Amino acid sequence: MKRPEPLVLASASPRRREMLARVGVRFEARPADLDETPRPGEPPVAYVARIAAAKADATTRSPGQWVLAADTTVTIDGAILAKADDEGEAAAMLRRLAGRTHAVITAFCIVGDAVRRTGAVTTEVDVIALTDADIADYVATGEWRGKAGAYAIQGIASALVAAVRGSVTNVIGLPLVEVLAALREAGAPPPRLVDGAPA
Repeated sequence: MKRPEPLVLASASPRRREMLARVGVRFEARPADLDETPRPGEPPVAYVARIAAAKADATTRSPGQWVLAADTTVTIDGAILAKADDEGEAAAMLRRLAGRTHAVITAFCIVGDAVRRTGAVTTEVDVIALTDADIADYVATGEWRGKAGAYAIQGIASALVAAVRGSVTNVIGLPLVEVLAALREAGAPPPRLVDGAPA
């Protein structure tokens, strides 16, 4: 029997690659290069859904192969906090999040032969109160680079988070439970486990 083609992950995110590999999903990464600028007045959920779909549609695949694309953003007060361009912008984002609750939204899009599945997951995150010195220290680590909302919950910023309500993997960049369920429902090959460990 022919082995199924690996899933195509339309993402450059090391976090998404690591999470999929950890649960035994066979995949190859093919980052989609496109403009991720939010449109004026675009709601956060609509924004990530549009970008995830655009990444999936921009990624080539062979017949019988599946594509998974996702996009994550942080939102507070209705604003989209995407990736910070510099230290000043990162500090401004962290000041806005400090001592408050914000939402992390990840949309995903799965495309196969005549099959398309989409979804979005929202997680609430409480950030502790931060002084200007706290923010400066975190920004100096550089961990914020390439991260929505200018922080990485799986890293040093875990010390800045008081509570998470919902999927933690969603905050990292991919809601694993929901994505794996959608892949199964779509008919994509399941994760391949050998002796209880990812192959």
